[in-house]
Amino acid sequence: MNFEDWPPLLVVDVEGNGGNPPDLVEAAALPIRGGKPDTSTAGAWTVRPPRPVTPFAAKVHGLTNELLADRPVWQEVADQARTLLAGAWICAHNAHVDYGVLKRHLPAWEPAGVIDTLRLARATYKGLPSYSLDALTDYIGPDLTAAPGRRHRATYDAYATAQLLIAMAGHYDTWGQLIAVGVPPNLPGAAEPETEQTLW
Repeated sequence: MNFEDWPPLLVVDVEGNGGNPPDLVEAAALPIRGGKPDTSTAGAWTVRPPRPVTPFAAKVHGLTNELLADRPVWQEVADQARTLLAGAWICAHNAHVDYGVLKRHLPAWEPAGVIDTLRLARATYKGLPSYSLDALTDYIGPDLTAAPGRRHRATYDAYATAQLLIAMAGHYDTWGQLIAVGVPPNLPGAAEPETEQTLW
């Protein structure tokens, strides 16, 4: 795999307030450049949601209403996120979720394409008992010593997902092969379904 052939790509992760649909409390966007996570140009935003964080969500990611009380609201940082993500591919673990939350918070934004490391892992490592982020990092064993924060925080999870993507990319010869497997149907970047042609 020649990483120089990759278009601009950012690995994203979001954390929510536990609502349905969730309000963002944290988002991270980590570029991959030359086959490595580029933390120097990453974006990370922790925000105060319009609705309170549920006790269950706070227990998972540790972001309580008290901790978020002095954070900006999403509208204050949305332009920064939109600028960083503009025109790029995104990647996430169980990408339908992250894409859906980001799309709802950035209505005019559309990525060039969406890679799902969950979908990619199921095709790359067949027969594993679990494809959770924790199970895959245990199985693949990427170096996470430089990961910022802790598990279930957006910056850490984006870094871990980036390392999984890089590891799995080594199983494919080209970018085209990678996205043919890793892009879910009906998300940006998916191959167009072939239409039956009529010969006149």
